[in-house]
Amino acid sequence: MTVSIVCVGKLKEKFFRDAIAEYEKRLSRFCKLKIIELADEKIPDNASETEEKQILEREGKRILSAIADGTPIIAMCVEGTLISSEELSAKIDSLAMTAGRAAFVIGGSLGLSDEVKSRAAAKISFGRITLPHQLMRIVLAEQIYRAFKISNNEAYHK
Repeated sequence: MTVSIVCVGKLKEKFFRDAIAEYEKRLSRFCKLKIIELADEKIPDNASETEEKQILEREGKRILSAIADGTPIIAMCVEGTLISSEELSAKIDSLAMTAGRAAFVIGGSLGLSDEVKSRAAAKISFGRITLPHQLMRIVLAEQIYRAFKISNNEAYHK
């Protein structure tokens, strides 16, 4: 299975890059993990609602163009369905059998455009807290790893 994490913005801090590298290494025995980093838009101070919507739309178009046609999209968004590690594992198992691939999408500081959310096969949330998108990438990678460990009946997830 190929799992993509499509994210707006780059990891600037070495400790974040090191954490992602560790999960890429761990996941290599379960799937092919692709991290797709997209440029984020500069948000002017005191941006209007219209400007923010335009920024979201531009980022959304970049996100959708980076995902191969037919790839199920999982939008990571605060208004998504709360999901447990076991439920994520079942979702990934299902996608592995039906599509063989999935793209998890993390937006920039303004979130995800309506277009990205409407194209998503699922919208999920790891809670109502707001995380910086760099940290969310690490949390998501860890949860994908945990999901594969659950699927393989390995002890990591307990």
